[in-house]
Amino acid sequence: MSTPRSLHRSLILFAVLLASTDAGWLADQAWCAERPNVLVILADDLGYADVGIHGCQDIPTPSIDALAARGVRFTSGYASHPFCSPMRAGFISGRYQHRFGYVTNVAYDPHNTLLGLPVDVPTIAQRLQDVGYATGMAGKWHLGSSHLHHPNARGFDDFYGFLGGGHDYFTVDMRRAMHENYRQPLQRNGTPLGLERYLTDTISDHAVEFIKTHRDQPFFYYLAYNAPHTPLQAPEAVLQEFAAIKNEKRRKYAAMVHQMDVGIGRVLDALEATGVLNQTLVFFLSDNGGPSSANGSSNKPLRGNKGDVYEGGIRVPFVASWPDRLPRGSTYDQPVISFDISCTALAVAEAERADQDEGVNLIPFLTGADRGTPHSSLFFRKEGGVAWAVRSGKWKLVAKAGGGDRELYDLDADISESQNVLDAHRDVAERLAAAHHDWNAGNQPARFPGYRSYHQLLGEFYEKLASEPTAAAEQP
Repeated sequence: MSTPRSLHRSLILFAVLLASTDAGWLADQAWCAERPNVLVILADDLGYADVGIHGCQDIPTPSIDALAARGVRFTSGYASHPFCSPMRAGFISGRYQHRFGYVTNVAYDPHNTLLGLPVDVPTIAQRLQDVGYATGMAGKWHLGSSHLHHPNARGFDDFYGFLGGGHDYFTVDMRRAMHENYRQPLQRNGTPLGLERYLTDTISDHAVEFIKTHRDQPFFYYLAYNAPHTPLQAPEAVLQEFAAIKNEKRRKYAAMVHQMDVGIGRVLDALEATGVLNQTLVFFLSDNGGPSSANGSSNKPLRGNKGDVYEGGIRVPFVASWPDRLPRGSTYDQPVISFDISCTALAVAEAERADQDEGVNLIPFLTGADRGTPHSSLFFRKEGGVAWAVRSGKWKLVAKAGGGDRELYDLDADISESQNVLDAHRDVAERLAAAHHDWNAGNQPARFPGYRSYHQLLGEFYEKLASEPTAAAEQP
Protein backbone atom coordinates (compact mmCIF):
# COMPACT_ATOMS: atom_id res chain seq x y z
CA MET A 1 0.00 0.00 0.00
CA SER A 2 1.47 3.37 -0.99
CA THR A 3 1.96 6.04 1.67
CA PRO A 4 0.04 9.27 0.98
CA ARG A 5 2.42 11.99 -0.02
CA SER A 6 1.47 14.40 2.79
CA LEU A 7 1.90 11.67 5.44
CA HIS A 8 5.21 10.64 3.89
CA ARG A 9 6.49 14.20 4.23
CA SER A 10 5.28 14.46 7.83
CA LEU A 11 7.06 11.25 8.83
CA ILE A 12 10.33 12.50 7.33
CA LEU A 13 10.10 15.83 9.15
CA PHE A 14 9.23 14.08 12.42
CA ALA A 15 12.33 11.91 12.07
CA VAL A 16 14.43 14.98 11.43
CA LEU A 17 13.00 16.66 14.52
CA LEU A 18 13.94 13.70 16.69
CA ALA A 19 17.44 13.65 15.25
CA SER A 20 18.29 17.30 15.83
CA THR A 21 17.53 20.15 18.19
CA ASP A 22 19.15 22.76 15.91
CA ALA A 23 16.17 24.89 14.83
CA GLY A 24 18.23 26.77 12.27
CA TRP A 25 19.33 23.55 10.64
CA LEU A 26 15.71 22.38 10.59
CA ALA A 27 14.59 25.56 8.84
CA ASP A 28 17.24 25.12 6.17
CA GLN A 29 16.44 21.47 5.55
CA ALA A 30 12.64 21.37 5.78
CA TRP A 31 12.07 22.48 2.18
CA CYS A 32 14.09 19.57 0.76
CA ALA A 33 12.62 16.86 3.00
CA GLU A 34 11.00 15.59 -0.17
CA ARG A 35 12.35 16.22 -3.64
CA PRO A 36 9.89 18.10 -5.86
CA ASN A 37 8.22 16.88 -8.98
CA VAL A 38 9.31 18.60 -12.19
CA LEU A 39 6.91 19.39 -15.02
CA VAL A 40 8.19 21.02 -18.22
CA ILE A 41 5.55 22.34 -20.63
CA LEU A 42 6.86 23.18 -24.09
CA ALA A 43 4.82 24.97 -26.76
CA ASP A 44 5.80 24.67 -30.42
CA ASP A 45 6.22 27.86 -32.51
CA LEU A 46 4.38 30.10 -30.03
CA GLY A 47 4.78 33.82 -30.71
CA TYR A 48 6.36 36.00 -28.03
CA ALA A 49 3.37 38.36 -28.03
CA ASP A 50 0.67 35.68 -27.98
CA VAL A 51 0.21 35.18 -24.24
CA GLY A 52 -1.61 37.36 -21.76
CA ILE A 53 1.49 37.94 -19.68
CA HIS A 54 2.99 39.73 -22.69
CA GLY A 55 -0.10 41.82 -23.35
CA CYS A 56 -1.96 39.68 -25.89
CA GLN A 57 -5.52 40.95 -26.37
CA ASP A 58 -7.10 38.58 -28.89
CA ILE A 59 -6.05 35.18 -27.47
CA PRO A 60 -6.98 34.44 -23.83
CA THR A 61 -4.35 32.34 -22.02
CA PRO A 62 -5.65 32.28 -18.43
CA SER A 63 -3.81 29.09 -17.45
CA ILE A 64 -0.40 30.34 -18.57
CA ASP A 65 -1.14 33.70 -16.96
CA ALA A 66 -2.13 32.01 -13.69
CA LEU A 67 1.07 29.97 -13.74
CA ALA A 68 3.07 33.20 -13.98
CA ALA A 69 0.97 34.81 -11.25
CA ARG A 70 2.02 32.14 -8.78
CA GLY A 71 5.61 32.07 -9.95
CA VAL A 72 8.26 33.92 -11.92
CA ARG A 73 8.13 35.41 -15.41
CA PHE A 74 11.47 35.61 -17.18
CA THR A 75 11.69 38.79 -19.23
CA SER A 76 14.86 37.59 -20.98
CA GLY A 77 14.17 33.88 -21.39
CA TYR A 78 15.78 32.28 -24.43
CA ALA A 79 15.56 29.08 -26.44
CA SER A 80 19.02 27.69 -27.22
CA HIS A 81 18.28 27.54 -30.96
CA PRO A 82 15.90 29.39 -33.31
CA PHE A 83 14.10 26.25 -34.47
CA CYS A 84 12.68 22.96 -33.29
CA SER A 85 14.87 19.87 -33.09
CA PRO A 86 18.22 21.41 -32.05
CA MET A 87 16.56 23.36 -29.24
CA ARG A 88 15.06 20.14 -27.89
CA ALA A 89 18.47 18.46 -28.06
CA GLY A 90 19.96 21.28 -25.99
CA PHE A 91 17.15 21.22 -23.44
CA ILE A 92 17.19 17.49 -22.90
CA SER A 93 21.01 17.30 -22.64
CA GLY A 94 21.56 20.33 -20.40
CA ARG A 95 24.08 21.99 -22.73
CA TYR A 96 24.54 23.68 -26.05
CA GLN A 97 23.51 21.23 -28.77
CA HIS A 98 26.36 22.60 -30.90
CA ARG A 99 28.79 20.72 -28.64
CA PHE A 100 27.73 17.45 -30.27
CA GLY A 101 26.87 18.76 -33.73
CA TYR A 102 23.09 18.79 -33.40
CA VAL A 103 22.44 21.92 -35.45
CA THR A 104 19.59 21.13 -37.84
CA ASN A 105 16.18 19.48 -37.87
CA VAL A 106 16.47 15.72 -37.98
CA ALA A 107 14.64 13.80 -40.73
CA TYR A 108 11.94 11.28 -39.87
CA ASP A 109 13.35 7.87 -40.81
CA PRO A 110 12.73 5.00 -38.39
CA HIS A 111 15.21 2.83 -40.30
CA ASN A 112 18.24 5.10 -39.84
CA THR A 113 19.97 4.61 -36.50
CA LEU A 114 22.39 7.49 -37.12
CA LEU A 115 19.73 10.21 -37.19
CA GLY A 116 18.94 11.64 -33.80
CA LEU A 117 20.25 12.60 -30.40
CA PRO A 118 23.58 10.76 -30.02
CA VAL A 119 23.16 7.71 -27.81
CA ASP A 120 26.26 8.69 -25.82
CA VAL A 121 24.64 11.99 -24.78
CA PRO A 122 22.67 11.30 -21.57
CA THR A 123 19.24 12.89 -21.27
CA ILE A 124 17.71 14.60 -18.27
CA ALA A 125 15.17 11.76 -18.14
CA GLN A 126 17.88 9.10 -17.86
CA ARG A 127 19.66 11.05 -15.14
CA LEU A 128 16.47 11.55 -13.16
CA GLN A 129 15.60 7.88 -13.55
CA ASP A 130 18.96 7.11 -11.95
CA VAL A 131 17.99 9.03 -8.79
CA GLY A 132 14.58 7.41 -8.45
CA TYR A 133 12.23 9.63 -10.44
CA ALA A 134 9.33 8.27 -12.47
CA THR A 135 9.63 9.77 -15.94
CA GLY A 136 7.02 10.41 -18.59
CA MET A 137 6.42 12.35 -21.76
CA ALA A 138 3.56 13.23 -24.08
CA GLY A 139 3.64 14.94 -27.45
CA LYS A 140 6.35 15.77 -29.95
CA TRP A 141 9.72 14.02 -29.66
CA HIS A 142 11.68 15.14 -32.78
CA LEU A 143 15.01 13.74 -31.60
CA GLY A 144 15.24 10.69 -33.83
CA SER A 145 12.78 7.98 -34.81
CA SER A 146 14.78 4.74 -34.80
CA HIS A 147 14.55 2.24 -31.95
CA LEU A 148 17.82 3.59 -30.53
CA HIS A 149 16.41 7.10 -30.28
CA HIS A 150 12.92 6.26 -29.06
CA PRO A 151 11.89 8.09 -25.85
CA ASN A 152 11.54 4.77 -24.01
CA ALA A 153 15.20 4.08 -24.87
CA ARG A 154 16.26 7.57 -23.76
CA GLY A 155 14.98 7.57 -20.21
CA PHE A 156 11.20 7.85 -20.34
CA ASP A 157 9.22 5.17 -18.52
CA ASP A 158 6.05 6.25 -20.28
CA PHE A 159 5.64 7.88 -23.70
CA TYR A 160 2.58 8.91 -25.68
CA GLY A 161 2.93 10.92 -28.87
CA PHE A 162 4.78 10.94 -32.17
CA LEU A 163 8.44 10.81 -33.15
CA GLY A 164 8.69 13.30 -36.02
CA GLY A 165 8.59 17.07 -36.31
CA GLY A 166 4.86 17.55 -36.61
CA HIS A 167 1.48 15.85 -36.84
CA ASP A 168 -2.02 16.30 -38.18
CA TYR A 169 -4.34 17.18 -35.27
CA PHE A 170 -7.25 14.99 -36.38
CA THR A 171 -6.01 12.18 -38.62
CA VAL A 172 -3.84 9.08 -38.66
CA ASP A 173 -3.35 7.50 -42.08
CA MET A 174 -1.04 4.48 -42.27
CA ARG A 175 -1.26 4.35 -46.09
CA ARG A 176 0.79 7.51 -46.57
CA ALA A 177 4.42 7.40 -47.69
CA MET A 178 6.97 7.94 -44.93
CA HIS A 179 8.78 11.22 -45.72
CA GLU A 180 8.07 13.51 -42.71
CA ASN A 181 4.73 11.73 -42.29
CA TYR A 182 2.48 14.10 -40.34
CA ARG A 183 -0.16 11.35 -40.29
CA GLN A 184 1.98 8.62 -38.78
CA PRO A 185 0.29 6.54 -36.06
CA LEU A 186 0.41 7.94 -32.58
CA GLN A 187 1.95 5.55 -30.11
CA ARG A 188 2.01 4.58 -26.47
CA ASN A 189 5.35 3.02 -25.52
CA GLY A 190 5.91 1.67 -29.02
CA THR A 191 2.35 0.45 -29.63
CA PRO A 192 0.77 2.18 -32.67
CA LEU A 193 -2.48 4.01 -31.98
CA GLY A 194 -5.14 5.86 -33.93
CA LEU A 195 -6.48 9.28 -33.06
CA GLU A 196 -10.05 9.62 -31.86
CA ARG A 197 -10.12 13.27 -30.79
CA TYR A 198 -8.20 16.50 -31.18
CA LEU A 199 -4.50 15.78 -30.66
CA THR A 200 -3.83 18.66 -28.26
CA ASP A 201 -6.62 17.39 -25.98
CA THR A 202 -5.28 13.82 -26.15
CA ILE A 203 -1.78 14.95 -25.22
CA SER A 204 -3.24 16.79 -22.22
CA ASP A 205 -5.21 13.65 -21.26
CA HIS A 206 -2.04 11.60 -20.98
CA ALA A 207 -0.31 14.20 -18.83
CA VAL A 208 -3.26 14.23 -16.44
CA GLU A 209 -3.26 10.42 -16.31
CA PHE A 210 0.46 10.30 -15.49
CA ILE A 211 0.12 12.83 -12.66
CA LYS A 212 -2.74 10.91 -11.09
CA THR A 213 -0.86 7.62 -11.39
CA HIS A 214 2.40 8.92 -9.90
CA ARG A 215 1.07 11.22 -7.19
CA ASP A 216 2.91 9.31 -4.45
CA GLN A 217 6.42 9.36 -5.91
CA PRO A 218 8.66 12.09 -7.32
CA PHE A 219 8.20 12.42 -11.07
CA PHE A 220 9.55 14.25 -14.08
CA TYR A 221 7.09 14.93 -16.88
CA TYR A 222 7.85 16.49 -20.25
CA LEU A 223 4.66 17.83 -21.85
CA ALA A 224 5.69 18.72 -25.40
CA TYR A 225 2.70 20.11 -27.27
CA ASN A 226 2.93 20.40 -31.03
CA ALA A 227 0.51 23.34 -30.86
CA PRO A 228 0.50 25.87 -32.39
CA HIS A 229 2.82 24.39 -35.06
CA THR A 230 1.25 23.89 -38.48
CA PRO A 231 -0.97 22.44 -39.85
CA LEU A 232 -3.41 25.08 -38.58
CA GLN A 233 -6.27 22.94 -37.29
CA ALA A 234 -8.70 23.31 -34.40
CA PRO A 235 -12.13 21.95 -33.42
CA GLU A 236 -14.96 23.84 -35.09
CA ALA A 237 -16.53 24.80 -31.75
CA VAL A 238 -13.27 26.40 -30.63
CA LEU A 239 -12.88 28.20 -33.96
CA GLN A 240 -16.31 29.75 -33.44
CA GLU A 241 -15.09 31.32 -30.22
CA PHE A 242 -12.64 33.36 -32.30
CA ALA A 243 -15.00 34.37 -35.10
CA ALA A 244 -14.22 38.03 -34.37
CA ILE A 245 -10.67 37.53 -35.70
CA LYS A 246 -11.07 38.22 -39.41
CA ASN A 247 -7.68 36.90 -40.55
CA GLU A 248 -8.29 33.18 -41.11
CA LYS A 249 -4.74 32.13 -40.30
CA ARG A 250 -4.69 34.15 -37.09
CA ARG A 251 -8.14 32.82 -36.15
CA LYS A 252 -7.05 29.18 -36.45
CA TYR A 253 -3.81 29.93 -34.64
CA ALA A 254 -5.71 31.63 -31.81
CA ALA A 255 -7.99 28.61 -31.41
CA MET A 256 -4.97 26.30 -31.24
CA VAL A 257 -3.20 28.41 -28.61
CA HIS A 258 -6.37 28.70 -26.57
CA GLN A 259 -7.01 24.94 -26.63
CA MET A 260 -3.42 24.32 -25.54
CA ASP A 261 -3.99 26.73 -22.66
CA VAL A 262 -7.15 24.84 -21.72
CA GLY A 263 -5.09 21.64 -21.61
CA ILE A 264 -2.43 23.29 -19.46
CA GLY A 265 -5.20 24.34 -17.08
CA ARG A 266 -6.39 20.74 -16.82
CA VAL A 267 -2.86 19.56 -16.07
CA LEU A 268 -2.37 22.20 -13.38
CA ASP A 269 -5.77 21.27 -11.92
CA ALA A 270 -4.59 17.65 -11.76
CA LEU A 271 -1.55 18.73 -9.74
CA GLU A 272 -3.85 20.54 -7.32
CA ALA A 273 -6.40 17.72 -7.12
CA THR A 274 -3.69 15.20 -6.28
CA GLY A 275 -2.22 17.46 -3.60
CA VAL A 276 1.16 17.98 -5.24
CA LEU A 277 0.83 21.44 -6.79
CA ASN A 278 2.92 23.17 -4.13
CA GLN A 279 5.64 20.55 -4.39
CA THR A 280 5.92 20.67 -8.18
CA LEU A 281 8.40 22.82 -10.06
CA VAL A 282 6.70 23.79 -13.34
CA PHE A 283 8.36 25.45 -16.32
CA PHE A 284 6.55 26.77 -19.39
CA LEU A 285 8.23 28.05 -22.54
CA SER A 286 8.22 27.88 -26.34
CA ASP A 287 10.82 26.04 -28.38
CA ASN A 288 11.53 29.14 -30.50
CA GLY A 289 9.86 32.31 -31.71
CA GLY A 290 6.76 32.27 -33.84
CA PRO A 291 6.99 31.83 -37.64
CA SER A 292 4.58 34.69 -38.30
CA SER A 293 4.01 34.10 -42.01
CA ALA A 294 3.43 30.38 -41.52
CA ASN A 295 1.06 30.27 -38.56
CA GLY A 296 -0.18 33.82 -37.94
CA SER A 297 1.80 34.30 -34.73
CA SER A 298 3.21 37.59 -33.46
CA ASN A 299 6.57 38.31 -31.86
CA LYS A 300 6.02 42.04 -31.33
CA PRO A 301 7.87 44.12 -30.30
CA LEU A 302 10.76 41.80 -31.14
CA ARG A 303 12.53 41.76 -34.48
CA GLY A 304 12.52 38.60 -36.56
CA ASN A 305 10.84 35.21 -36.46
CA LYS A 306 11.55 31.51 -36.04
CA GLY A 307 14.86 30.73 -37.68
CA ASP A 308 16.44 34.11 -36.87
CA VAL A 309 19.05 34.89 -34.23
CA TYR A 310 17.33 38.24 -33.75
CA GLU A 311 15.21 38.35 -30.60
CA GLY A 312 12.05 37.26 -32.40
CA GLY A 313 13.62 33.89 -33.17
CA ILE A 314 15.06 33.09 -29.76
CA ARG A 315 13.46 35.15 -26.97
CA VAL A 316 10.34 33.27 -25.86
CA PRO A 317 7.57 33.23 -23.24
CA PHE A 318 9.27 31.62 -20.23
CA VAL A 319 7.73 30.99 -16.80
CA ALA A 320 8.64 29.03 -13.66
CA SER A 321 6.39 28.17 -10.73
CA TRP A 322 7.09 26.34 -7.48
CA PRO A 323 4.70 27.65 -4.82
CA ASP A 324 6.67 26.16 -1.93
CA ARG A 325 9.87 27.94 -2.96
CA LEU A 326 9.61 30.69 -5.56
CA PRO A 327 8.25 34.23 -5.06
CA ARG A 328 4.78 34.65 -6.51
CA GLY A 329 4.00 37.11 -9.26
CA SER A 330 7.61 38.17 -9.69
CA THR A 331 9.78 38.86 -12.72
CA TYR A 332 13.41 37.97 -13.34
CA ASP A 333 15.30 40.13 -15.80
CA GLN A 334 18.70 38.46 -16.18
CA PRO A 335 19.13 36.35 -19.34
CA VAL A 336 18.46 32.63 -18.92
CA ILE A 337 18.34 29.82 -21.48
CA SER A 338 16.24 26.73 -22.05
CA PHE A 339 18.80 24.17 -20.91
CA ASP A 340 18.95 25.90 -17.51
CA ILE A 341 15.67 24.08 -16.93
CA SER A 342 17.36 20.68 -17.11
CA CYS A 343 20.18 21.67 -14.80
CA THR A 344 17.69 23.18 -12.34
CA ALA A 345 15.66 19.97 -12.38
CA LEU A 346 18.76 17.87 -11.72
CA ALA A 347 19.77 20.15 -8.85
CA VAL A 348 16.42 20.02 -7.05
CA ALA A 349 16.34 16.25 -7.58
CA GLU A 350 19.75 16.04 -5.87
CA ALA A 351 21.30 14.44 -8.94
CA GLU A 352 25.03 14.83 -9.46
CA ARG A 353 26.09 17.61 -11.82
CA ALA A 354 28.09 16.39 -14.82
CA ASP A 355 31.20 18.09 -16.15
CA GLN A 356 29.58 18.73 -19.52
CA ASP A 357 26.51 20.51 -18.07
CA GLU A 358 26.38 24.14 -19.20
CA GLY A 359 23.10 25.22 -17.66
CA VAL A 360 22.75 26.60 -14.15
CA ASN A 361 20.47 25.91 -11.21
CA LEU A 362 18.12 28.89 -11.37
CA ILE A 363 16.53 28.46 -7.94
CA PRO A 364 19.13 30.45 -5.90
CA PHE A 365 18.88 33.33 -8.39
CA LEU A 366 15.08 33.35 -8.27
CA THR A 367 14.89 33.26 -4.48
CA GLY A 368 17.51 35.98 -4.07
CA ALA A 369 20.02 33.67 -2.39
CA ASP A 370 22.41 34.41 -5.26
CA ARG A 371 22.49 38.06 -6.39
CA GLY A 372 24.84 37.34 -9.27
CA THR A 373 24.17 36.72 -12.93
CA PRO A 374 23.43 33.17 -14.14
CA HIS A 375 25.42 33.62 -17.36
CA SER A 376 28.07 36.13 -18.36
CA SER A 377 27.13 35.49 -22.00
CA LEU A 378 24.65 33.43 -24.01
CA PHE A 379 25.44 32.19 -27.51
CA PHE A 380 23.30 31.43 -30.53
CA ARG A 381 24.36 29.97 -33.85
CA LYS A 382 22.16 29.08 -36.78
CA GLU A 383 23.09 25.78 -38.47
CA GLY A 384 26.63 26.01 -39.88
CA GLY A 385 27.15 29.55 -38.66
CA VAL A 386 25.24 31.37 -41.40
CA ALA A 387 24.29 33.72 -38.58
CA TRP A 388 25.26 33.94 -34.92
CA ALA A 389 24.65 36.14 -31.91
CA VAL A 390 25.97 36.80 -28.41
CA ARG A 391 23.95 38.25 -25.52
CA SER A 392 25.99 39.69 -22.64
CA GLY A 393 24.18 41.85 -20.11
CA LYS A 394 22.29 44.50 -22.05
CA TRP A 395 24.40 44.03 -25.18
CA LYS A 396 23.58 41.84 -28.18
CA LEU A 397 25.97 41.27 -31.08
CA VAL A 398 24.55 39.80 -34.29
CA ALA A 399 26.74 38.68 -37.20
CA LYS A 400 26.46 36.88 -40.50
CA ALA A 401 28.68 34.03 -41.71
CA GLY A 402 32.38 34.81 -41.47
CA GLY A 403 31.81 37.48 -38.87
CA GLY A 404 30.96 40.24 -41.35
CA ASP A 405 27.96 42.56 -41.31
CA ARG A 406 28.01 42.92 -37.55
CA GLU A 407 25.25 44.66 -35.65
CA LEU A 408 25.30 45.73 -31.99
CA TYR A 409 22.19 46.48 -29.95
CA ASP A 410 21.53 47.83 -26.48
CA LEU A 411 18.55 45.66 -25.55
CA ASP A 412 17.72 47.67 -22.43
CA ALA A 413 17.04 50.68 -24.61
CA ASP A 414 16.07 48.92 -27.85
CA ILE A 415 14.36 45.57 -27.43
CA SER A 416 13.25 45.76 -31.08
CA GLU A 417 16.85 45.78 -32.34
CA SER A 418 16.17 48.78 -34.56
CA GLN A 419 19.22 50.94 -33.75
CA ASN A 420 22.62 49.48 -34.63
CA VAL A 421 25.08 51.16 -32.22
CA LEU A 422 28.18 49.33 -33.44
CA ASP A 423 30.06 52.48 -34.45
CA ALA A 424 29.67 54.00 -30.99
CA HIS A 425 30.70 50.86 -29.08
CA ARG A 426 33.23 48.95 -31.16
CA ASP A 427 35.06 47.87 -28.02
CA VAL A 428 31.93 46.07 -26.81
CA ALA A 429 31.49 44.43 -30.20
CA GLU A 430 35.08 43.18 -30.20
CA ARG A 431 34.70 41.76 -26.70
CA LEU A 432 31.54 39.87 -27.64
CA ALA A 433 33.07 38.65 -30.91
CA ALA A 434 36.06 37.29 -29.00
CA ALA A 435 33.73 35.52 -26.56
CA HIS A 436 31.89 33.94 -29.49
CA HIS A 437 35.18 32.81 -31.03
CA ASP A 438 36.20 31.07 -27.79
CA TRP A 439 32.78 29.45 -27.38
CA ASN A 440 32.63 28.30 -30.99
CA ALA A 441 35.99 26.57 -30.67
CA GLY A 442 34.26 23.94 -28.51
CA ASN A 443 31.58 23.10 -31.06
CA GLN A 444 31.36 20.17 -33.47
CA PRO A 445 30.38 20.09 -37.16
CA ALA A 446 26.91 18.92 -38.12
CA ARG A 447 26.31 15.23 -37.41
CA PHE A 448 23.71 14.79 -40.15
CA PRO A 449 22.11 16.77 -43.01
CA GLY A 450 18.91 18.71 -42.52
CA TYR A 451 15.68 16.91 -43.28
CA ARG A 452 15.21 18.50 -46.70
CA SER A 453 18.73 17.61 -47.80
CA TYR A 454 18.36 14.12 -46.35
CA HIS A 455 15.18 13.37 -48.28
CA GLN A 456 16.75 14.74 -51.46
CA LEU A 457 19.78 12.48 -51.02
CA LEU A 458 17.54 9.52 -50.26
CA GLY A 459 15.43 10.20 -53.34
CA GLU A 460 18.50 10.47 -55.56
CA PHE A 461 19.80 7.18 -54.18
CA TYR A 462 16.58 5.33 -55.00
CA GLU A 463 16.33 6.94 -58.42
CA LYS A 464 19.84 5.79 -59.23
CA LEU A 465 19.08 2.32 -57.90
CA ALA A 466 15.97 2.07 -60.04
CA SER A 467 17.76 3.24 -63.18
CA GLU A 468 20.67 0.80 -62.96
CA PRO A 469 20.24 -2.88 -63.93
CA THR A 470 20.79 -5.26 -61.07
CA ALA A 471 23.47 -7.91 -61.13
CA ALA A 472 20.76 -10.56 -61.24
CA ALA A 473 19.12 -8.99 -64.28
CA GLU A 474 22.45 -9.03 -66.12
CA GLN A 475 22.88 -12.80 -65.63
CA PRO A 476 22.21 -14.88 -68.79
